[in-house]
Amino acid sequence: MRTKTASTVLALAAALTLSACGGSDDKAEDKPIADVSGGEPKKSPITLDDAKAKPDLVLKDTSEKQYQLVKETAGRPVLLYFGYTYCPDVCSTVVSDMAAAAKKLPQADREKLRIVFVTTDPERDTPARMRKWLDAQGGQDIVGLTGSFDTIQAAAKPLGILVDKPKKEKDGSVTVSHGAQVVGFSPKDDKGHWLYTAETTADQYAKGLPKIVKGENP
Repeated sequence: MRTKTASTVLALAAALTLSACGGSDDKAEDKPIADVSGGEPKKSPITLDDAKAKPDLVLKDTSEKQYQLVKETAGRPVLLYFGYTYCPDVCSTVVSDMAAAAKKLPQADREKLRIVFVTTDPERDTPARMRKWLDAQGGQDIVGLTGSFDTIQAAAKPLGILVDKPKKEKDGSVTVSHGAQVVGFSPKDDKGHWLYTAETTADQYAKGLPKIVKGENP
């Protein structure tokens, strides 16, 4: 039997972690409309055997300044996640778990690490809203990015992460579908070698990050 390729693993992970959520407005409670459970992975992160190029993204950060992902994160370990602030559960859990794990790193390693959150709902996720939301998840050091939806979607696609354009329903709610994987990039070659799923725990992040910071397989 042929061993599954990394692209197959990536596709399977994407299928297991697809999230779709809806909400009527800024004050309404969003409700999940898709099952995002897939069972906790036996090993997290998954090590990919075909490394992914870092997206050449140029977006706006939460200070409303231009942020060039490739330039700003060159030679640094990076965790890249596509999500949105109105997500009722998955996004806040993933972001808070990454933030909690990063705080367990030695100070020198924390300063090297970049956790980057790219919104999949740029129309509603303003820079100010993202900053407030990220801080609330314990992610004061997390970079939040927003900009053109087409640019964001195009950047996610080569990574195997599905990002659908937010859809306004007849009842006024908004459905946002996105893959909930986190891609880990090595500081050695600036390529994505590791894949975390939505089921990854804070402890699993904490266990693997010290090696990822050094560009080693967890």
